[in-house]
Amino acid sequence: MRNKLIASMAILLASSTAALADASDGKVKIGILNDQSGVYADFGGKSSVEAAKMAVEDFGGKVLGVPVEIVDADHQNKADIASNIARQWFDTDQVDAIMELTTSSVALAVQAIAKEKKKIDIVTGAATTELTGKQCSPYGFHWAYDTHALAVGTGGALVKQGGDSWFFLTADYAFGYSLEQQTSDFVKSSGGNVVGSVRHPLATTDFSSFLLQAQSSGAKVIGLANAGADTQNAIKQAAEFGITQGGQRLAALLFTLAEVHGLGLEAAQGLTLTEGFYWNRDEESQKFGKRFFERTGKMPNMVHTGTYSAVMQYLKAIDKAGTDETEAVAKQLHELPVDDVFAKGGSVGPNGRMFHDMYLLEVKKPGDSKEPWDYFNVLATIPGKEAYIDPAKSGCELVK
Repeated sequence: MRNKLIASMAILLASSTAALADASDGKVKIGILNDQSGVYADFGGKSSVEAAKMAVEDFGGKVLGVPVEIVDADHQNKADIASNIARQWFDTDQVDAIMELTTSSVALAVQAIAKEKKKIDIVTGAATTELTGKQCSPYGFHWAYDTHALAVGTGGALVKQGGDSWFFLTADYAFGYSLEQQTSDFVKSSGGNVVGSVRHPLATTDFSSFLLQAQSSGAKVIGLANAGADTQNAIKQAAEFGITQGGQRLAALLFTLAEVHGLGLEAAQGLTLTEGFYWNRDEESQKFGKRFFERTGKMPNMVHTGTYSAVMQYLKAIDKAGTDETEAVAKQLHELPVDDVFAKGGSVGPNGRMFHDMYLLEVKKPGDSKEPWDYFNVLATIPGKEAYIDPAKSGCELVK
């Protein structure tokens, strides 16, 4: 009997030791790197950190028998700052994966470092299709949305409604260029034309000269190829110039629930936009939204819920692989279906793009909103295969 007990204890000890060995450093550490103090602080920010923590808690707080830790930092929308943080996290702080990565220039820089270090990155906050195009990585994944999906959704809807001439007000960095290009291509392929564009600095407070150029262009649609507080400020100042009263339409090409709340329904009503998640869409999303609200005081947008999904899927991949070793986890991330509150029947392509449905939304009039944060009418569901670029046409060298 004593020998059997000793043998059983030995087996348990061996199993425990194996689990610890399979999870490097006796823990799994995930870094949430995003803008927490600037123009995109509401878009992602500290609320994305809370979403990541929710995912860890819902998973049980451990994977392979070891604890899961969330760390976070503010990259201030600067690629050099983000790169320094990423290198420190990977080289000395034992961070296994970096996620969120709002701002396309930041996401591209950090993904390049993650590729060099053979570490996982999952982008939920940045938009450029280059992440799964020419600058793709075997360890890089793009989760919540991208510029192509926004162009197909918002751009496509407005062209169908007669908005066949466009002028772009574009944020002067990688994200803005990509969003303008993707939307321009879609407008032209749908029979419309682009009459001009102007670029503005990130986080500018004065849009007057840019809006006057857009107004004088005579375009039916002014495409706002920017995001966060930049979009809010452009819309507010456009109202002061009487742009929509003059018959031109504003297309907020990257606008989420967070920015609608910041702007208010009075100013935002009637805007058409595209998101990958809406909290008030069904019973499951409502439950998640209310849990999120209890922690943050706000309802989640697609970046917040996408971050929850990315963390949850990463932990599922580690569990399935039986290790947190990068190659094995990346393989599982490519193979496992994505089925959670964010995405139903989602799948990951060979270029790292996660395919999931997007939603074409219209901002409600103030009188139509039944409760706080009830801001959208769902106009259409855009299937993932229509929203995103075919991997074979993405330019990613990993696609054979």
